[in-house]
Amino acid sequence: MAKNILICDDAAFMRMMIKDILTKNGYNVAGEAENGLKAVEKYQEVKPDLVMMDITMPEMDGLQALKKIKAVDPGANVIMCSAMGQQAMVIESIQSGAKDFIVKPFQADRVLEAVKKAVG
Repeated sequence: MAKNILICDDAAFMRMMIKDILTKNGYNVAGEAENGLKAVEKYQEVKPDLVMMDITMPEMDGLQALKKIKAVDPGANVIMCSAMGQQAMVIESIQSGAKDFIVKPFQADRVLEAVKKAVG
């Protein structure tokens, strides 16, 4: 059965890139969100197997959204994505419950490796 994945990024072209990588490799994109607030709402709506979450977004950033999703569902699988490979953000993401951290620009094999590691 295909894993359902929620993609959260404020840049439409980044969502499109991730969606492309995932769908070509047999994953199902259950939904998209353009900010952290929408991500939390969508998560509760579609209950995905995995969330790909950008850190820097308007309304609510990815770290806040990650914490809210983990509060609602402690078993949630979230992979954080950011253009800024800032050590502090990576550490905070992992401490807040993220399964992995991917740095933009994405390499398709790195995205797939992270997804496989998180949801098999």
